[in-house]
Amino acid sequence: MSKIGIFGGTFDPIHNGHLITAQSVKEIRNLEKIIFIPAYISPHKQNAVASSAQHRLNMLKIALDDIPFFEYSDFEIKQHTISYSIDTLRELKKSYDEIDLIIGYDNIFQFHTWKDPDEIFKLANVVVLKRKSSHPIDYVDKYVESAHFVETRGIEISATDIRNRVNADLPIYYLVPEKVLEYINKHKLYKDN
Repeated sequence: MSKIGIFGGTFDPIHNGHLITAQSVKEIRNLEKIIFIPAYISPHKQNAVASSAQHRLNMLKIALDDIPFFEYSDFEIKQHTISYSIDTLRELKKSYDEIDLIIGYDNIFQFHTWKDPDEIFKLANVVVLKRKSSHPIDYVDKYVESAHFVETRGIEISATDIRNRVNADLPIYYLVPEKVLEYINKHKLYKDN
C-alpha cells in the first residue's frame, strides 16, 4: 500500500523552508515519499509573473537530487495551462493507493473556491500545514472540519523575500540550497535589469 504526499506550488524558487516542512510532514504522516509538483500557472496567482517553468523545474531538480524520499513531477508544467489540483490528483491516483495533498494553512479557508473541492477530498487526505505562529481558526466549513492539520517545524522563509533580496543584491545564503543559489546567480534570475 503506497502512501505518498504531493506538495504543489510555484516554487519560485524552491527554498529551505519548503524542504524542512516537507521532511517534517513525511515523518508526521508516515509517508513513503513526497512529490513536489510545480504549477504551470497557479489558479490563485494568475496575474503574478513567475520565472519560466523550466527554470523553476530545474531548481527543483537540483534541490531534490540527493534526497531519497523527495521526487518532483512535471505533470502540471507539461499541461501548459492553469494547474488545478483535481487534475493532478486524478492522474496520480492511477499510480498510488493513498495520497496526502499538502496545502498551506491559509488555503484551507479558501478551499470552497477550488475546482471540484468535494472530489479532491474523495481522492486525497487534505493535509494542512500549521505553525505555532498560525492565526487561530476563525472560519469553519466542511472542508476545514475534514482536513488533517499538522504542526510542522516551520521556518519563516518566503520566496517573495528571496526574489526581492536577489534583486536588491542582498545575500540569500541559508535560505535556499547551495546548488539553487548557484543556479539563480548563473542564470541571473530575479534581477529587474
